[in-house]
Amino acid sequence: MQSQQCQQPQHSHQSPQPRLRADALRNRERIIAAARQAMVEFGAEVPLDEIARRAGVGNATLYRHFADRLELIHHVTLSVMSRTADRAESALAEEADAFHALRRFAHDAVEERIGALCPLLSDDIDPAHPEVLAARERLEAAVEALMGAARDSGRLRTDIAVGDLMVALTQLTRPLPSSGCVDFDRFVHRHLQLFLDGLLAPARSELPGAAATLDDLRRRP
Repeated sequence: MQSQQCQQPQHSHQSPQPRLRADALRNRERIIAAARQAMVEFGAEVPLDEIARRAGVGNATLYRHFADRLELIHHVTLSVMSRTADRAESALAEEADAFHALRRFAHDAVEERIGALCPLLSDDIDPAHPEVLAARERLEAAVEALMGAARDSGRLRTDIAVGDLMVALTQLTRPLPSSGCVDFDRFVHRHLQLFLDGLLAPARSELPGAAATLDDLRRRP
């Protein structure tokens, strides 16, 4: 049943979602959270029954919410972007020091493991889908506002753009190939802090090249 579901070119994720009961909504959120973690560990082709097991639901419940793997990947992508935007907006609203807000966001954002997820999900989502566009615009605006506030405070060096931050977050959360380092995650926050220290003004060196923008990251070679 599972392989058939994976092969069917369905696009049901483009339909508006009906309002769910509280228990159904909790099941849906558990499935998305379990899928996100399982995909980080095993890749986008992780068996759907393993995702259902981790979520504590039956296979029928998973398929009742997500008709196929593509629909599930679509909603994992939206969830990661939404959660990351939430973290950026909360940090900016709650921290008195703008650079502290940026630092808090960066440490929070690596928990989303975007470096591991991006390569897995990017080939299976429609970048022009209205939900994806809206989520991406919200995330980009939130991070731009965060970095703009840190720059305006005089504590963020001026030759850094949002793309530079996203490259660092992506690379620091990308698993090392064939490393066999099962405890790699424990080094992420340590090395992220080294990177963040390098963002402080005044700059101690001149960076080669130009600041990386989000348009640079989306540009295909």
